[in-house]
Amino acid sequence: MTTITTDQRPRPGGKARATPARPQDILFDLPGPRARRRIRIATALSLLALAALAAFVIRQFAAHGQLDASQWRSYTLWPIDNYLLGGAESTLLVTVVAAALAFPFGAALALMRLGRSRIPRFLARGYTELFRALPLLLLLYLFLFGLPRLGLTLSPFWQLVVPIALTNAAVVAELVRAGVAALDRGQGEAAASLGLSHWQSMRYVVLPQAIRRLVPALVSQLVRLLKDSTLGYVVSYLELLHRAQVLGEYNHTVLSAYLVAAAVFVVVNVGLGNVADRLERRI
Repeated sequence: MTTITTDQRPRPGGKARATPARPQDILFDLPGPRARRRIRIATALSLLALAALAAFVIRQFAAHGQLDASQWRSYTLWPIDNYLLGGAESTLLVTVVAAALAFPFGAALALMRLGRSRIPRFLARGYTELFRALPLLLLLYLFLFGLPRLGLTLSPFWQLVVPIALTNAAVVAELVRAGVAALDRGQGEAAASLGLSHWQSMRYVVLPQAIRRLVPALVSQLVRLLKDSTLGYVVSYLELLHRAQVLGEYNHTVLSAYLVAAAVFVVVNVGLGNVADRLERRI
């Protein structure tokens, strides 16, 4: 149901115009004059503090020669750029493959938890709670040192991808389960009244609505997958951050190499965030 508020602005004829209320107007009281003044003062002080901090950091970089042209000249050379682009390609490859494994697996776990059989529900819940609690770094070390003792050796690529997919599948499972639980129960009841079974109701009625609402959250989850790929140094996989580290240590330009890698991550993450925002507004 859409909440309607009255717009008090005068219109020809003296009638007020009814406009849909904004969510922030419904959930929160609008700040008064004093509160707005305090917000403006706090915002100005915060901006001044951030500007002072940025100026101090730039000054320190300049004092230690980190802003010299010699520190950045190598990034105008194609072999150096090609080396870093190869790392960016490896990072994106890890992200895409891990997402291709984690999203379907997480959706299957969510369906198991939403099912009526007790054993699948217990197994899916146990997996979700376990892998949400395990740090990804610990899981990477288990794959790196534990599996070879069992006679199973994976390439560095899969030593990185599989732990990322396992941990993110648990998060995706919780997202899907929460999305289904947030739907009105009347959706499933209406499907049952039409003679649909539990799984038919999930397939044709409940899941399409839940997944559509979860698309922005799932896109945002790609940002976490992308950041998780930076742990490739643990398994000696040359993704972007690891290549930046190697390049910086070789050329003695560690700080500039890390800043270039950080800029690439920021650009990609901001792009994914904008995609998620657009999908949320559209849906």
